[in-house]
Amino acid sequence: MVSARTRNWILALLFLGWALGNLDRYVMNYAILSITEDLQLGASSTGLLLSSFFAGYALMQMPGGWLADRFGARKVLIASVVMWSIFTGLTGAAWSMASMILIRFLFGIGEGGFQPASSKIIATIFPIKERSRAMSVMLSSSAIVGLFSPILSVWMIQTMGWRTMFLVIGAIGAIIAFLFWRYIKLPQAESATNTTGSEQSKTSVAMLFKTPLLWSLLIAYFSIYAVNWGLVTWMPTYLSKVRGLDMISLGWLQTIPGFATLVGIYVSGYVLDKLPKGREKIIGSFSCVVVAVLLYFMFTASSVTMFITYQAIVSLFLSFVIILLPSVVLKNLPATVAGTGMGIVNTGGQLAGFITPMAIGFIVEAFNGSFDAAFWMLIGFAVICIGALLSLNYEKGELLKQNADSASA
Repeated sequence: MVSARTRNWILALLFLGWALGNLDRYVMNYAILSITEDLQLGASSTGLLLSSFFAGYALMQMPGGWLADRFGARKVLIASVVMWSIFTGLTGAAWSMASMILIRFLFGIGEGGFQPASSKIIATIFPIKERSRAMSVMLSSSAIVGLFSPILSVWMIQTMGWRTMFLVIGAIGAIIAFLFWRYIKLPQAESATNTTGSEQSKTSVAMLFKTPLLWSLLIAYFSIYAVNWGLVTWMPTYLSKVRGLDMISLGWLQTIPGFATLVGIYVSGYVLDKLPKGREKIIGSFSCVVVAVLLYFMFTASSVTMFITYQAIVSLFLSFVIILLPSVVLKNLPATVAGTGMGIVNTGGQLAGFITPMAIGFIVEAFNGSFDAAFWMLIGFAVICIGALLSLNYEKGELLKQNADSASA
């Protein structure tokens, strides 16, 4: 059993790595304002560019999870950081829309293995009752980056330009890859989950696809991340073009929902570890109802102040659902297939990241710059998530765990 000190040290490194991965994604949403000018892109082209990362990221989720289960999460983790650092740096060297799309797609391939591998590590070294908290700590790096990235992005773009900014972030990634190689050591923990026979592994993976719980999670992942990435990727453009905010004001105001997300993630991890089994899906469904209602209030808000207020509350309730979903995976699937299981359901979330920004771009262009129809689409996805959460059935997950335990006994 890994000591508490070692677990926390590894979790701190996972936090650091996930923070960097999210930094690139967040700064892109602000850099896109300059990139569209330099490359002369329209709304539909901008949406395609924002979606290209998620195409590669979604494509790599299941292979990344399988590789982590088959060859070890540490190897996949390090390879992921090295590859995404290379293509982050190359983003600053893009010379056309085609080259930028290709680079961002390959960047998504590189980063795609990180969350399945890190989730497997958490499932391997943390007790079940601590996994929601551990996951919330790692994912909170996204919220912290989201809190500071608006100001940081604006400052970096204005002082060094978007090209140099991506080169700097890529260099930081190389340093983090070295830290992972040097300090994340899991010989006993990983061998415990990788010594099972290939036949057992094939059987477990086959059973995953027959588990209703997994399909409900995949739909929930897709729908809630459609809302999340729809807001994240297009919010700077919306506030700039529709609400008339300048870059500095935009950067400062977006720290408010960023802070709400951070609070929501930490509180959610703590609450989920305390809730009786089955209660979390009821609270998650209620959270989606709140999100759907407040999305309507957002785009009909009469002032920027009210818009940001509603956005902050949406961020708070979105956080609960975003922490809930991986917690269900880690607590209801055996550790031997935790990487594959996370990769499967997270494919839904990242497909949403690919489809939604691109769809919003086409919708905005079709409606002559209006975002109203795009908001209605996000409201629809929030409603779909309600149904997916209410349909969660833990019985098949328990059966899968029992079969895995008996096979390894």
